[in-house]
Amino acid sequence: MSSSRDEYDDFFGDSEPEAGPSPDDTRAEGRLLRVPLKRLAPNTVNPRRNFGTQEALEDLGRSLKRRQQQPITVVSKGKYLKLWDHTDQISDVDYVIVSGERRYRGALAGSLSSLEAVVNDAIATSRKSFLDAVMTENVDRENFDPVEEAYAVQAMVNEFGTNRAVAEHFGRADGWVTQRVCLTYLSPELQQQVRARTLSLELARSLGQKAKKHGWDSDEQKLWLQQQRELLDEERKAKKEERRQQKAADRAKPDTKVSGDRPSLTAVKPPSESQAPVPGETNPSGEGAQHATTDAPADHEQLPDLVVPQAVRWGDVELVHRTLRQWMTDENYQSLRKRMLAEGS
Repeated sequence: MSSSRDEYDDFFGDSEPEAGPSPDDTRAEGRLLRVPLKRLAPNTVNPRRNFGTQEALEDLGRSLKRRQQQPITVVSKGKYLKLWDHTDQISDVDYVIVSGERRYRGALAGSLSSLEAVVNDAIATSRKSFLDAVMTENVDRENFDPVEEAYAVQAMVNEFGTNRAVAEHFGRADGWVTQRVCLTYLSPELQQQVRARTLSLELARSLGQKAKKHGWDSDEQKLWLQQQRELLDEERKAKKEERRQQKAADRAKPDTKVSGDRPSLTAVKPPSESQAPVPGETNPSGEGAQHATTDAPADHEQLPDLVVPQAVRWGDVELVHRTLRQWMTDENYQSLRKRMLAEGS
């Protein structure tokens, strides 16, 4: 009976592989296995290059030692090499990682020996299906590097043929693809600014579209960007000056008595009731002349605001009349005065 590799030989390398090309893995899909790291390899078409700092990967490794919450997804090496001839890059391993490369790198940084993995060779039936599995995981991440996302979408366009085909595949508008792919036309220096968030995506995408259309090199791109930044700076300064002038104009406006913005008023000491004759009446003691001019308030006196009834001392008849005189038109005041006199007010 001839010897052959069993399912454990692939992991521990305790028997030599048979001559010829690597056979397809025909075992059931969706198997959950614990695979030694030395039998795993990242795929070579993943656009993601930024997996975090070494310190962050070591932290992830320590977390994986405690518990691996989610297994990585892999395909057999034979299936992968049927899609891409990457034999030189994919060394003596059994499985190629589809999703979970950061966990793989964290496990290496944390000196782990193995990871849980789900084998799904159905992903490797075509380049489109494989790229879809790789790209979808990354494109759906909120913190995906925008430049890496651009190259991921561009890889999909190369495989699907058109921007529209990719947009329809992801259920997006055509512009969604165009806005991302245009970042691939930026110079490496400007792409780094996008990664560092010192160059806004809006400005970067506008520049990328122009660089594609005109075939601009790095110097031409930087010149256009400098001009745009100067224009934006001038616009910001103009808006700032406009706001400053508006505030100055608001402060210079007269302090008018309008509802909702009234000045505070100084209380007036009320005269005694015996000193508060009704305007127009003669004081029996002959002192009518003394109060003849009390209808007009003194220049320094501030009267209550009738719109706020609590501010009026209604028992002070003279003050009420002077206040009415200030807040009413002459016509309305005279009409009210006649009416009050007629009613014996």
